[in-house]
Amino acid sequence: MTYKLTYFNATALGEPIRFLLSYLDIDFEDYRFEVESWPTIKPTMPFGKAPILEVDGKVLNQSAAISRYLAKKAGLAGNDDWESMLIDIAVDNIHDLRQALAGYFYDQNEESKNQKYVPLFKETVPYYMDKFEEIVAENKGYFVNGKLTWADLFFVGVLGYLNHMAKIDLLEGRPHLQGLKDTIENIPQIKLYIEKRPTAMF
Repeated sequence: MTYKLTYFNATALGEPIRFLLSYLDIDFEDYRFEVESWPTIKPTMPFGKAPILEVDGKVLNQSAAISRYLAKKAGLAGNDDWESMLIDIAVDNIHDLRQALAGYFYDQNEESKNQKYVPLFKETVPYYMDKFEEIVAENKGYFVNGKLTWADLFFVGVLGYLNHMAKIDLLEGRPHLQGLKDTIENIPQIKLYIEKRPTAMF
């Protein structure tokens, strides 16, 4: 099978997919484009969004669905329906934090953006990050059931993007999440990918 991932030259929602493809030892085409090219590329995307993954020429969209599909192949999507649900919950919680940060970061109205700052960085961000730290501490260094799942790869994959939007190190003072990051980035296949990946805008 042939695989081609199309996404910005960034980590963000493309990186968990790259992590999973690398974990699976799949030789994939990592097609990256710069922001300036997006107006031309956007009309070619399903629903006008990226990333997309082409599998033998068939186009898949929605980053979480793509990640879940690959995670099933990798044995990282849960051993039963209950565990799979717990993984989905973890990923959705991470998405909620990402959307809160994006709502602030991409707000072009300075007045509106300033109003969001205090509740976001004094309440929302600490709340989510502290909860994540607690969950990972309780689960022996992982998000779900004390073992590696795609929720862990997803979190570490999007972490650089979250830090970029927050403009702070979200792992500071959170040793269990830092430990999770180190664990994921030292998985041999992912470590090799990270060593070879192009320099990205974030």
